Amino acid sequence: MYTDSTVVVGQLSAAAEPHSYDLCAHHADRFTAPRGWDVVHIQTEYVEPEPSTDDLEALARAVREAGRPRPEPAPAFTPPAPVASEPRRGHLRVIADQG
Repeated sequence: MYTDSTVVVGQLSAAAEPHSYDLCAHHADRFTAPRGWDVVHIQTEYVEPEPSTDDLEALARAVREAGRPRPEPAPAFTPPAPVASEPRRGHLRVIADQG
């Protein structure tokens, strides 16, 4: 039941846990839950957990991705400017000034 819920605020988990969310120390100290919920604050000094293998693998993937050469973007197409001595296609054409 919704009103029979409990929130536990404590140290960051070293591994991913379902239904848990990471809060910084500032927000963990000031956390409030919905009316009717029990809040259990596990008061310890908040210590950053050591990097996990997931963290190290994600960092390694990011470094590899950043180090990959990026393909040069294709230059934007600009149609060539018509030359006055060349007739244009269609019913109109450019005539050079004779005067």
